[in-house]
Amino acid sequence: METIWLITADDVAVSSREFMSEKINMRSIQNDCCEEYISIGELAKTVGITTRTLRYYEEVGIIETPRRFGGGARSYSASEVRKLMFILKLKELGLTIKEMQDLDAIYAEAMETDKVIPHLIEMLDFHTNRLDEKISVMASLRKEMVHYRQRMIVCFQLNIK
Repeated sequence: METIWLITADDVAVSSREFMSEKINMRSIQNDCCEEYISIGELAKTVGITTRTLRYYEEVGIIETPRRFGGGARSYSASEVRKLMFILKLKELGLTIKEMQDLDAIYAEAMETDKVIPHLIEMLDFHTNRLDEKISVMASLRKEMVHYRQRMIVCFQLNIK
């Protein structure tokens, strides 16, 4: 069963169809549904990851095993590309592979985006709090560094501002 992930307009600047046809040079392959697919190499190059990363995401179960056409090369549909873009956004926001697997498991069980969103919000809150803590530590370190620098200027009677 195919997993469909929620992606808002803010996450993807153009619609799926525009993204697939304009941003990615699609290789049209006819099958039962007459969908367009993109090869693993083309997709990886376009989104700025390696083909190994795509295969790893498949191995750990956060993306479905893609269809294979002539020669056995992995080929991704528009919905698979949307899910990958969502995964890359989650990664950018600091979610771990384990957290993504948990979200996928919740969705697979409920098959409703509404069931996943509260868990995603909880994870984002956790990461936001961790980020705030890191910012606080970095601000404190910066303050200490500026103070130490000033003490060195005074101590060594340097004419530096």
